[in-house]
Amino acid sequence: MLEFYGYWISTALLSALYLASATLYVTRRDWVREALGELGFKAPFLIPFMIVVKVLGPAAILSRVSVPLSDLAYAGIFFHLLLSGFAHVGVRKPAGALPAAIGLALLVTSFATQNDARGVPSPYVQAAMR
Repeated sequence: MLEFYGYWISTALLSALYLASATLYVTRRDWVREALGELGFKAPFLIPFMIVVKVLGPAAILSRVSVPLSDLAYAGIFFHLLLSGFAHVGVRKPAGALPAAIGLALLVTSFATQNDARGVPSPYVQAAMR
């Protein structure tokens, strides 16, 4: 029962983090462009792509239309959060990596407990937990 609630709480918070970030990308485009530029990214090309990814990733996990698609979304979010955290640390702004660290903790919790809360299990959870 604890795993069930752990899954839904962590997944809801992770989704809220991503959707809030996508909203920020849409509403404060200039600020986001400047912040990404400070990290060394070509922001004009990256922002529209990231808006789509930050909406579709949580949608794939929450809807779970397909288990492989959900697992792919978990992997994409994992790499995004990892690279985001390292980008902030790399430019000596470790405080900027805090949302990524929180997101990684939520992601690991959500991924590890998904088989306890969902009807169709993911084969990768059993492999990762060995």
